[in-house]
Amino acid sequence: MLRTNRDIRALFIAQVVSYLGDWFAYVAFVGLVQDLTKVPLLVTMVFVCQSLPMFLTTPIAGPTADRFDRRTIITIVSIIQTVAAAGLLLVHSRGSLWIGFVSLCIISAFAAFVTPAAQAGLPSLSRNDDELRHANVLFGSLWGAMLAVGAAAGGVVASVFGRNVSFIANAVSFALAAIVIRFIRRPMQQPRDARSHVERMHPLSDMREAVGYARRDHALLALLASKATFALGAGMVGLLALLATHQLHGGDGATGLLLGARGLGAAVGPVVAARMLGPRLSRLLLLTGFSGLAFGVFYLCLSVTTTLWLAATLVLVAHLGGGAQWTLSTYGLQRRAPDHILGRVIAGDFGIVTLIITLSNLAAGALAGVAGTTWAFAVFSTLCLVASTTYLIVTRPIRNQLDAEARIGGH
Repeated sequence: MLRTNRDIRALFIAQVVSYLGDWFAYVAFVGLVQDLTKVPLLVTMVFVCQSLPMFLTTPIAGPTADRFDRRTIITIVSIIQTVAAAGLLLVHSRGSLWIGFVSLCIISAFAAFVTPAAQAGLPSLSRNDDELRHANVLFGSLWGAMLAVGAAAGGVVASVFGRNVSFIANAVSFALAAIVIRFIRRPMQQPRDARSHVERMHPLSDMREAVGYARRDHALLALLASKATFALGAGMVGLLALLATHQLHGGDGATGLLLGARGLGAAVGPVVAARMLGPRLSRLLLLTGFSGLAFGVFYLCLSVTTTLWLAATLVLVAHLGGGAQWTLSTYGLQRRAPDHILGRVIAGDFGIVTLIITLSNLAAGALAGVAGTTWAFAVFSTLCLVASTTYLIVTRPIRNQLDAEARIGGH
């Protein structure tokens, strides 16, 4: 597909360089915050700065992706992120940490525009349904693969060459993404009514239209709830850096290893899940539920581990489930939602999950500061198990209904 579809290839390359730089910067900045503050809550705030601003800009990002040219949106956002990423170079002391947090918030806020534009654009860039499925596996694996490569390499680069080199790499990656995205030639959305480009945008009412559509379609609502249930326990992911340094007594290299293991699992998970996925949407809902269970089980085991390599293995296996859950639910939304509201549906999905992840991270960071990382991992992995089990029970009637519809359609 990458050889024959130049448009998906260009979007793929742009995402590769952007993600790679992101994780270089994340590892370096987390290490910097730990060195300057020694405060667990501030370490988790790095993750919060990568998620909360996305939620806040979602009501604007979704309608923007549905109203305007999606390729142009990604280009402009990448240029703004290039400038913001350069701000990390200005952090040299505890007193200047706020500049780094502000820079991360700006990058995150504008990233909210990229996600719905890119993911809603995939159906238009794909030439058939089979190619769309492959594209989703590819892009779902890409995030994890770049986390694996970027985090692991970022830990090495930060340790050997210094953190500023990682920050420079992040800024350059956004600039390259802005250039590569211009090679896309096919429109990234279906033709719109001419009035949609000139009418004033009303973010809340525009998002309300998408919410109303989802409320009438229980399968779509179940897909939206899938990431939300998974996100309840996802706050413990933000504690991996603390696990590496405090419990396993490592440094930036150990943090990079755990994040790299997380990325490898997230990269392979969608590929494994795709082989198990049939044509029925009911099977997709079932797989997302069990993927969340797997995530919770292996993080629960992680809470009592004492060796770095065992911890890395458990993180990898846990994120086989996490990566599968994330990619499958997005693919389901692309199959179920019509193009004219797809940007808003994906933005809404992303906004909900980032808000829950943000709150989960804040709670996990606070708990780790009071009771330690072991208890934080144990509590939030248990929460994930309960949420995933509840999801499987509640969505069973919807899966049965989808199976019935598929049988009728088959006849």
